[in-house]
This record gives sequence, C-alpha cells and structure tokens, in this order.
Amino acid sequence: MKVALVRHYKVNKGLPENHRLSTDELVAWFQEYDESDITYGETDLNNIQWKRCFSSDMPRAHKTAKHIYKQEITLLPELREIPMPIIPVKFKLPFILWALLFRTSGLINKQARKDMAETKRKVAAVLDRAISESEDDLLIVSHGGIMKFMRKELIKRGFKGPRFDIAVNGKLYLFEKE
Repeated sequence: MKVALVRHYKVNKGLPENHRLSTDELVAWFQEYDESDITYGETDLNNIQWKRCFSSDMPRAHKTAKHIYKQEITLLPELREIPMPIIPVKFKLPFILWALLFRTSGLINKQARKDMAETKRKVAAVLDRAISESEDDLLIVSHGGIMKFMRKELIKRGFKGPRFDIAVNGKLYLFEKE
C-alpha cells in the first residue's frame, strides 16, 4: 500500500507587513490567511494512479486536491490545520516571536497540549479509516503541521518514507508498506 502526503499549494497571503503584531492583529492575520487564495503549481504524482484522495476541508487544501486529483475527493475536517494557540499579551510582538511561541506552545500551554493530543487521535482515526476501507493507494492533501503527525503515525504503522521538517507546498511525500 502507498500513501502520499501533499501540503497545499502556497497561500497568496504574505507575512504581515507590520512585523510587530498585537494578539488581535495576529488573529485577524490568521483569519485572512485561512480565507486567502492559493498560487497553483505542479505536483509530480510519481506516475502512480492514485485510487483515492482524502483532503482537508479547508479551501486551500481542497483547491490543491482538485487541481492534482481529477476524481472524487473525500473532504475530512480531521485533516484541518492544527489550531494555533493564541496567547493573549498586552503588547505587540514580532511575527517571528509569535512563530517561536507556536512551536514551543506544547511546553507552556495546557490547551496546546490538548490540541496536539486531539490532532494525534484524529490522524490515527483517519489512517484507521483509510486502511479499513481499502488497501488501495491513497493521496492525502493537508497542511504542514498535520503532515508531521501523519508521518509519525505512518512510520509507527510500518510505512517507510522520507523525513521532512517543514513540508514543501505542493510536493508529494511517498510512504510505502509492503
């Protein structure tokens, strides 16, 4: 069985022009990012005839999936991006510091730990569903954060595939199990 992970194409919403953001400005930026269109690209499907496609139901992933897979796509809210923990602060922080807070939030934020545990549960459930329904090759279009959890779960289940830290937009990461 083969499972391919693809991160959605690049989102048109760039980084904030004002590099110092309040909590409210950051929340507004993320909302605009979630609603932003994508820049379509090309994805090498490795000459594999994918039999099934699961996609996050968020527009950027769904549009990517429709672009690269021309058959029926199963939209799953379980494949949505991990919610970003918003830590209320009374002053503006540089965007890079917000990003660092997100990366370390599991260490300092109880809700972030719960969100990560819930994400792991959802990823396992999606793979349980995929494998129980069929052993046909599966294409999954999702988001960078989810893909990290998906990779770990695939490896745990005996799949072999590439390592990645930050998944490249539109690149296919192939995992195989014999």
